[in-house]
Amino acid sequence: MKLTMNKITLCSLAVSILGATVSLLSADSKAPNVVILYADDMGVADVSYGDAKAKIQTPNIDGLASEGMTFSDGHSSSGVCTPSRFALLTGQHHWRRFHGIVNAFGKSVFRKDEYTIARMFKKHGYRTACFGKWHLGWDWDAIRKKGVDKQDYKLAASYDWTKSFPGGPIDQGFDYYFGDGTINFPPYCWVENNRFVTIPIKPVIKSRPLAGGGGFRPGPMAEGWNPYDILPTVTQKTVEWIEKQDGNQPFFIYLAFNSPHYPIVPNKEYQGKSQAGFYGDFIMETDAMVGKVMGVLDKKGIAENTIVIFTADNGAEKLGYRRLEDFDHWSSGSFRGLKRDLYEGGHRVPFIVKWPGMIKAGSQSEEVVSQVDLAATFAGIIGEQLKNEEAMDSYNLLAVWKGEEYESPLRVATVQNTNKGKYAIRQGDWVLIDDSYGNYQAESGEFLKRYGLSKFPEDGAGLLFNLKNDPRQSKNVYVDHPEKVKVMRELLKRYREGERCAPGRN
Repeated sequence: MKLTMNKITLCSLAVSILGATVSLLSADSKAPNVVILYADDMGVADVSYGDAKAKIQTPNIDGLASEGMTFSDGHSSSGVCTPSRFALLTGQHHWRRFHGIVNAFGKSVFRKDEYTIARMFKKHGYRTACFGKWHLGWDWDAIRKKGVDKQDYKLAASYDWTKSFPGGPIDQGFDYYFGDGTINFPPYCWVENNRFVTIPIKPVIKSRPLAGGGGFRPGPMAEGWNPYDILPTVTQKTVEWIEKQDGNQPFFIYLAFNSPHYPIVPNKEYQGKSQAGFYGDFIMETDAMVGKVMGVLDKKGIAENTIVIFTADNGAEKLGYRRLEDFDHWSSGSFRGLKRDLYEGGHRVPFIVKWPGMIKAGSQSEEVVSQVDLAATFAGIIGEQLKNEEAMDSYNLLAVWKGEEYESPLRVATVQNTNKGKYAIRQGDWVLIDDSYGNYQAESGEFLKRYGLSKFPEDGAGLLFNLKNDPRQSKNVYVDHPEKVKVMRELLKRYREGERCAPGRN
C-alpha cells in the first residue's frame, strides 16, 4: 500500500528499511525456509502468467504468481550473468567492483569472508545449499600443477583433479553444492561441495551444434558428459536434498538453472511443446523443474512455511530478434533491449515471490525493485542487524511484500550497468542512460520496423525516457528536461564514487 508518510509510519519504516534490528518472527514461530529459483537469460515476457495464448506456457511458474506477488518492475543488477549473481548474493551492486563475467578458469569475485546471504542464513542456524550454475569463479591456482604455462591453462593435464577445489560455494556460506559450474565453459564435469565427482580427462573439445543452437568454449571434458543432463540432474539433486531435511532446521536453497541460456538443450520429451522453437521448449522444461521443486515442498508438508522466489539474471539472448521474426514472440514484452543492453529488456526480468500467510495470493506490485534488495529483506525476516558496509545497496522490501503502508517509490534510485563506463539511473518513471545509445549489440531492422523504433545518433549526449509514457524507450526527451538530467547525473556520479544506494544503518 502506497501513501504519503506521517510520523508514525516514518517511525515504523525506519525499523523496516534501515536495519531490521528485531526479527519479524515471534518467539514461537518457525523461521521460514527460503528457496531462490534463478533462471538464466530469461526475458520478462517468457513467462505466460496464465495467458492461454502465450507462445510459451509456464503453468508452474504461473502457479507461483497466482499464489504470491508478481513484480512488473523487477530488475537484475546487470545485463549479464556473473555480475547479477554477485549482486543477488551480496546485496551490493557489482559495478562497485567489476563489470564483466568470470571467464573459463577465472578467479573468484568474492573477497575473503565477505557478507553473502548464504553466510547470513548459516549464522542464524539455517542449512544452506547451492545447486547448478555458479559462474562466480574458483581458486584454480589451488589445483593447478606447478610450472604450467599460461597457454596450457585449459588443458586437462594442467590440473590435479583429485585435490580439494576451493573458492566456490562452500567458501561463500553454503553447506552443500552440486553443479556443473557453467554449462558452456570448461571444465565440463560435475562438482560436489569442493571436489570433482567426474574428472575432465578428455582432450580439448570444439563447439558442436545442439538442438536449439549454441556450443561450448574449448576445454577439458569428463567422459560421458552430456549437456542435456544438466537441467534435470541439478533439479533432482535439489529435490533429494530437500527430501533429506528433517524439519527441525530451516534451510536456504539457491538453485541456479542453466536454462534457457545457450546452448539450448531441451530434452526430447519437451521438444515441440512450445510455439517458440527450442528456446520456448527449454523454458517449458525449466518450468517443469520448478514444478518438481514445488512438488517436494508440498510432499514434505513445508510449502506453507517456505518463501519461494523465481527470477532471472538478465534478459533473453540476442537471438531474441530472430525469434521475433520466426515465431512472433518477443521475450522482452513491452520493452526495448535484450541481454547486455542498458535498455529495460536487458535487466527487467520475471520477479515472483511466494510466502503463504505473509504475501497475499495473486497480488501484483508496480514498485521498482532490484535483486540486491533480497539481502536486507531476508535480514529483516530473521533479525540480522546488517553492518553499514554490508549489503550497502539493499532495501528492505517487507512492507511491499506484506501490503503494508509505505512511501513509494521505495528506492531513491536504481542504477543499471553491464559494460564499464556505461550506466543508466532510474528515478520514479524516469530513466537516464548516460550514453548515446542503450543497446550493446545491433538491433535488427525487423525489430525496429515492428515497433516503429529508430536508432539514436551515436554522438548524442545521453538518453532520457519517461517509462510511464514510453515503456518501449522510443522517444528521447533528453534535451527537453535539462534540469532533470543534471540532477540524475549528479546522483549517479555520487553513487559511482562510493555513496551507498540504500539508506545508512545505525
